[in-house]
Amino acid sequence: MKILNALITGLAQGSMIALVALGYTMVYGILKLINFAHSEVFMMGAFIGFFAITAIGGKDAPLIAGVGGTLLAMAFAGLLGMLVEKVAYAPLRTRGKGKANSRITPLVTALGMSVLLQNLAQLLFTAQYRGYPQLLPIEHTRKVIFISAFSVMVALQFLVHKTWMGKAMRALSVNIEAARLMGIRTSRVISITFIVGSMLAALGAVLYCLDQSQVYPTMGVVIGTRAFVAAVIGGIGNIPGAMLGGLLIGIIGEMTKLTAYSGLQDVLVFTALIAVLLVKPTGLLGKASIEKV
Repeated sequence: MKILNALITGLAQGSMIALVALGYTMVYGILKLINFAHSEVFMMGAFIGFFAITAIGGKDAPLIAGVGGTLLAMAFAGLLGMLVEKVAYAPLRTRGKGKANSRITPLVTALGMSVLLQNLAQLLFTAQYRGYPQLLPIEHTRKVIFISAFSVMVALQFLVHKTWMGKAMRALSVNIEAARLMGIRTSRVISITFIVGSMLAALGAVLYCLDQSQVYPTMGVVIGTRAFVAAVIGGIGNIPGAMLGGLLIGIIGEMTKLTAYSGLQDVLVFTALIAVLLVKPTGLLGKASIEKV
């Protein structure tokens, strides 16, 4: 019975991690950039979700508060993600063309943006831990989490492979300059990618806090790290891979808690990462690509 409960909890935990990992995957798939500020967008989304759900009614109107608060958090996170891209990354793309450090500079900028957002949250919200109101019984909450994560993955696959915007995203992932010459408005496509990824992070944040966590300014560090590992394990740039990686990490973490080594949860997660990369460097569902230089 304990194993079954741990498996169910692991699937719920992994689904939330997968939602955040999808944001890493989308941005990397197009820009080949690890957006470390994504974990802080997750944290900001959790704060906005908390304030919105509380203001709308919380336990007194669980359905309206849950849906309305989640949508407001997603809208805010989408705008924040777009702002981060416009302020921090867009100028670097125009200035860094042809330079040897054109990939190092955005990476350092992403780390700096992560620290900035984390400290901004501490300034605005203080370091106080805040607990979400319980809108649904825990077993129903976990069903909602899993269904939401799976539905989002299917919708994202449809967006990327069956729509014009998805074709534009895939064109940018191959060659941004060629896509621009073909008439694609690359800056708009990149902004939409950041918006969608950030909205998914906010959705994961609200579901995560409703299920098992309080909200606080440094909450994005642990979940962001696990989401990044999940994206790499599944094959970064691959949407089903992010989902698979998230579920694996969630299950590994919960199963570890049943043993005497529960404190080594993150150690086992990174051990799994190393094992996967040794066997298949591109990740479980990733595909090797040839890069022209």
